[in-house]
Amino acid sequence: MAYVITDKCTGCDTCRPECPVEAISGEAGELHHIDPDTCIDCGTCAGVCPEEAIIPGE
Repeated sequence: MAYVITDKCTGCDTCRPECPVEAISGEAGELHHIDPDTCIDCGTCAGVCPEEAIIPGE
């Protein structure tokens, strides 16, 4: 399953450039989103999120 971004996201934009398949979208300062069809479930984004707002999907 794809990772998901929770409402704890502050839009810091740390995760977006780290995604190897560019599955994360969002503007700085706004809640980001992970496209589940593109996400390869690598967890890189979760590893760099300072808010711990990215979790494995169910």
